[in-house]
Amino acid sequence: MTLFKISTVLIIALTLASCANTVRGVGRDVNQTVDAVEDSIE
Repeated sequence: MTLFKISTVLIIALTLASCANTVRGVGRDVNQTVDAVEDSIE
């Protein structure tokens, strides 16, 4: 039973870490899009 609990915690931790990377990547993409729009306006 202990191995099951440890595995569950590791899976949850990896899932949360991957979500954080995805959110960070989307933030970068949005920032680059805003910069590109601002450059095209000028």
